[in-house]
Amino acid sequence: MTIRFTMDKIVRDGDPVLRKIATPVHFPLNDEHAQLAKDMMTYLVISQDDQQNEKYGLRPGVGLAAPQVGYSLNMSSILIPSLDPETSDEPYFQGTIFNPIIISESVRRGALNVGEGCLSVDEDVPGFVPRAYKITVRYQNENGDTKTIKLHDYPAIVFQHEIDHLHGHLYYDHINVKSPWEVDEDTKYID
Repeated sequence: MTIRFTMDKIVRDGDPVLRKIATPVHFPLNDEHAQLAKDMMTYLVISQDDQQNEKYGLRPGVGLAAPQVGYSLNMSSILIPSLDPETSDEPYFQGTIFNPIIISESVRRGALNVGEGCLSVDEDVPGFVPRAYKITVRYQNENGDTKTIKLHDYPAIVFQHEIDHLHGHLYYDHINVKSPWEVDEDTKYID
């Protein structure tokens, strides 16, 4: 497996591409966009392998959006490991989503109990990132087929984080500046 994106190729906070609304991807995919999807997924696979990520000096990631590697394109690769490794080692979700849209979301909020991080943000920005606890996402896969997926809990957080990148938002934009560790009492904390 050849890795094209290393940490020095990940676009960092402050680069204007991270704040742009990404351009829609058209189908059929051209060779460059198909290769970009493969390269972003390769990063995620290698970054989640403890020995490989150390070899290449990668930070582990579950998602990587095209703007994070310098392409203002509406696509993001996502690799969410099994949510129950004792019963299955198959990933919960592995694929590249193109032109995703959140078509519904719950009123109830969810937040990772340790806050969020991002491959493009080197400095830790502490605080809860309140997001919808449940979402339904419509997207296209690499063949241009339209898919719909319902998500809750951690996978919903991951998808929202990645979709934010495609709209020029970073996770810390959602943190309450005055009270970073305060959220509504109904918010579900996610491990």
